[in-house]
Amino acid sequence: MNYTAKYTRIKNGYMGQLIEWPEVITEGHDLEDCRAMLRDALVEMTLAFQQLDKEIPIGNCLIEQMPVEVNDVRQKA
Repeated sequence: MNYTAKYTRIKNGYMGQLIEWPEVITEGHDLEDCRAMLRDALVEMTLAFQQLDKEIPIGNCLIEQMPVEVNDVRQKA
């Protein structure tokens, strides 16, 4: 199963979160650190859900960027 990770630059490094499972979230000093921490958080959350006999969210989400020109979306008064 694959999950989609979202990384956001923050003051102290990066925040990582899974799109399909938003409760899996962590921070790291740099992008590689954040990736490693997010993988670890995913493993731990999966184990916890299995122990609690809870359903694990399905992965494989498709994310795509959609460009927009800011000048085109403004409404004129």
